[in-house]
Amino acid sequence: MSQLWDRYQTLKASQPRLRARDAAEQLGVSECELVAADPAATPLRPEWPQLLAALAPLGRVMALTRNHACVHETKGDYANVEIDGKVGLAINPVIDLRIFLFHWRHGFAVRNETPRGVQRSLQFFDRHGEAVHKVYLTEDSDVAAYDALAARFAAQADALQLDPVQAAAAELPDQQIDQSAFQAEWQSLTDVHAFHSFLRRWQVSRRQGFRLAPPGQAWRVREDAVEQLLRRAASTETPIMVFVGNRGMIQIHTGAVRNVQVMGDWLNVLDPDFNLHLRTDLIAEAWITRKPGDNGVVTSLELFDDQGESLATFFGERKPGRAERVEWVKLLGELPPLEQEDVA
Repeated sequence: MSQLWDRYQTLKASQPRLRARDAAEQLGVSECELVAADPAATPLRPEWPQLLAALAPLGRVMALTRNHACVHETKGDYANVEIDGKVGLAINPVIDLRIFLFHWRHGFAVRNETPRGVQRSLQFFDRHGEAVHKVYLTEDSDVAAYDALAARFAAQADALQLDPVQAAAAELPDQQIDQSAFQAEWQSLTDVHAFHSFLRRWQVSRRQGFRLAPPGQAWRVREDAVEQLLRRAASTETPIMVFVGNRGMIQIHTGAVRNVQVMGDWLNVLDPDFNLHLRTDLIAEAWITRKPGDNGVVTSLELFDDQGESLATFFGERKPGRAERVEWVKLLGELPPLEQEDVA
């Protein structure tokens, strides 16, 4: 571990702005291994429900959830955590989470020296060493509460045990799916939250499900449609919902977006309490879908990489008991469908 940390310091000296995930990739290790090698990182006992419930006294923090192509950051209070077995949620005006503890394995309290002072965080990883969620203190956070939490859940440092990542199961050929029955069940759904279990029953991936959708319920648009969507949402002040997740967490922003910027391959939203960073070069497919809900159709834009992994999903802001916003449907309707000759 000390040798790994020394190699990391050498790499950081040559690339000062290098992020931990990218550094770990260059060093041939997982991000979890890199954090575990940090002398300033304290391992935490895997008492996840109790630990998450203890975050509220920290005050205003920054919650970060990411996958390999998209980073979702929100600043607010980490309160109202409810855990039922291995699943949970935290519903707050800003920090809005869906939690899947099946995949949580390792946690650390980390203190990093930076040019702007000490950066304090809590970082959580799955059994493969991939980050599932991070919580960073802000200038408004309670440092004493953080120190007390880190001391309360501190664990002895043991040898890190990680499992290799398994290749995703291959999709069933489309012709093996009873498309008529699949489409009939799609149209009979009454709750958009049942869509995941519907796909699981049919043993189809999300992207494959869109290919098999009833006519007019799913279609591809250009991969750069997301930039057009965000810019038009900003200019029209249309409130939206942005979902970004991984195995262990889904993080949600609800509200307006204002400051949309492109920096190289990154499409960014840079607002005071919400930041989004999306690698547009990793978007292989973009789909608009229409799914039945309890108050009419729910329309979304969904992004996938070349392996069919979900990168981010965008909805219009929705209130319980109300149909989706007309202005959101209008924004999606302005995104031109992908022409057949554009499909590789």
